[in-house]
Amino acid sequence: MSAYFTPSALNDQPVATERFYYDNKIVKMFVYATLFWGVVGMLAGLFASIQLFFPAANLDTAATSFGRVRPVHTNAVIFAFVGNGIFMGVYYSLQRLCKARMFSDKLSKIHFWGWQLIIVSAAITLLMGYTTGKEYAELEWPIDIAITIVWVVFGVNMFGTILKRRESHLYVAIWFYIATWVTVAMLHIVNSFELPVSFFKSYSWYAGVQDALVQWWYGHNAVAFFLTTPYLGLMYYFLPKAANRPVYSYRLSIVHFWALIFIYIWAGPHHLLYTALPDWAQSLGVVFSVMLIAPSWGGMLNGLFTLRGAWDKVREDPILKFMVVAVTCYGMATFEGPMLSLKNVNAIAHFTDWIIAHVHVGALGWNGFLTFGVIYWIIPKIFKTPLYSKKLANTHFWIGTIGIVLYVVPLYWAGFTQSMMWKTFTEEGQLKFQFLETVTNILPEYMARSTGGTLYLIGVFIMIYNVYKTIKAGSLVADEAAEAAPLPKVIKAHGKEHWHRWIERKPVQMLVFSLIAVAIGGILEIVPTFLIKSNVPTIASVKPYTPLELQGRDIYVREGCYTCHSQMIRPFRDEVARYGEYSKAGEFIYDHPFQWGSKRTGPDLARIGGKYPDSWHYNHMFDPRSMSPGSIMPSYPWLMDNKLDTGSTPAKIRAMQTLGVPYAPGYDLQANTDLIAQANKIKADLKKDKLNAPANSEIIALIAYLQRVGTDIKAESKQVAENK
Repeated sequence: MSAYFTPSALNDQPVATERFYYDNKIVKMFVYATLFWGVVGMLAGLFASIQLFFPAANLDTAATSFGRVRPVHTNAVIFAFVGNGIFMGVYYSLQRLCKARMFSDKLSKIHFWGWQLIIVSAAITLLMGYTTGKEYAELEWPIDIAITIVWVVFGVNMFGTILKRRESHLYVAIWFYIATWVTVAMLHIVNSFELPVSFFKSYSWYAGVQDALVQWWYGHNAVAFFLTTPYLGLMYYFLPKAANRPVYSYRLSIVHFWALIFIYIWAGPHHLLYTALPDWAQSLGVVFSVMLIAPSWGGMLNGLFTLRGAWDKVREDPILKFMVVAVTCYGMATFEGPMLSLKNVNAIAHFTDWIIAHVHVGALGWNGFLTFGVIYWIIPKIFKTPLYSKKLANTHFWIGTIGIVLYVVPLYWAGFTQSMMWKTFTEEGQLKFQFLETVTNILPEYMARSTGGTLYLIGVFIMIYNVYKTIKAGSLVADEAAEAAPLPKVIKAHGKEHWHRWIERKPVQMLVFSLIAVAIGGILEIVPTFLIKSNVPTIASVKPYTPLELQGRDIYVREGCYTCHSQMIRPFRDEVARYGEYSKAGEFIYDHPFQWGSKRTGPDLARIGGKYPDSWHYNHMFDPRSMSPGSIMPSYPWLMDNKLDTGSTPAKIRAMQTLGVPYAPGYDLQANTDLIAQANKIKADLKKDKLNAPANSEIIALIAYLQRVGTDIKAESKQVAENK
């Protein structure tokens, strides 16, 4: 107990303060992890970007093929780099905002090491091909459970700290931390409903249209509540600290927070415009996406206006430069996102590299630069030494900024080029360009993108050197002493009080109100698609996959084919002319998970079945360039050598039956007999073209699946024609 006294909020009588210590060691650990995984994730991204214009970089091995490397990159930068960056900033700022040490040092360590173990497990399993096939949620069920446990540990530690705080009011940054925790928990649990088949294989509980809606409700809001709201909390704490100025507007922060978390959750369907998703759900996504501009820009302006009168300092301070560009990129991305949700704009941009450019304005600018600014600010504080070199930090800033420009501008150009070439017809009414021409035409832009990514990564290495030299010059204050008066048991307001102050004193109420705000949109969008059958009308000709086709589909998912190919033909003249009849909701009722995709680096496959002979698919998978000169697709020679795991067939059939797929009772016992019969037919067909493939090879199963895709709707059309 200190001899220092301060007036009490209760009666203005002197109250003895308490001495306590901030835990800087856990902050340091998360800083190191952020830097390490940042390098790993960005190297994976650079490697994947090179593979897109230099197919030999796939190395003809399973673990290094684009379809497996790309999910490693996205998971590493989102959950490893940004995730550790969130925890770094939260553990530093929360202690100081609450005037309390973290609730439990042991929970802090469990959280740290648990999260790192999850990241390592994710990287290993994804490279091995263990994936659910759902973007940003690819990790299999044991890891999903581990994520839930570690997230709960983080929540207990965070709320324990808030409840034992010595500061009565919860600062705006804490509001965003609370909303982040509760919403990410909700998103992860709902989207991760899956039926395990084995230790590293599961099927999504949802199918087709419902699976797509749940996945992009999750996918969009993973961006919202993992890449945005926690970083807004960091912005509200670290930007005023770095500028040594108060936040511009308290009232604006209230409007920003509640409007953002309520509106954001509705916007997921804008990823599925012109698809088989019901129109009402698409329209809701559009409306709420456009509404998002107001709260998003409210937050951006609150951040930038905080720097009013401090622009001279911005010119001199590299930390503020990083933060200003970060907030500006946040504003750019949150304006562009709603614009991309407008149907006429989405018709041009969706499935193109425009979306990749848009995403990386936020990822490289908003998340990356704010993380760098926070690290540059934290390290000198906890090591009690000045930053080693402001000149190096400025160099990092300019190299990183140029890297962002060289990354996104070529991809914007590539996106416009792709869309225009896809949609161009000749005077005779024929498509002017083959799909492959639209790919080879933008290879220079892909090369420029890799150049920008390289510059950005060089800037990170400069930062690591600068941080290393700063650490060497200082000494970690592992337990930083602080003093504050304990929180009074009863807090009385002095005079008239703003209504929001009551909520700020009640962290549990803040948690409950935040959950209600984010749950409303999810419930009203998702539940009707399950309860109202007309949202997913059935098609009589759509039948379950045969056992061999089901195995082939699992191989397709394992190899990450969905990262380059869509299976969703939109009702546009050019798409129908290029691919075939547009997609219907009832086609996908047995797809666990759905495979609509989000990017067309390769052509859409929704009607690929029966388009080419079996031998074409065999040769195309073995050496894509032998069938499509100039193709950038990886080769898959291991599929010719790998034996199909037929031992898993009965369990997969039983899992599908549990999910409602109408296989006959007891079919699991004869499934492999049918599988072998179909495999032998494909083997015989290949042999006619002098291709010797064992009937139990994985390539046979994949061919079976590809030859099935889209054929059910053809059968329906044929039946209708015959009836006429």
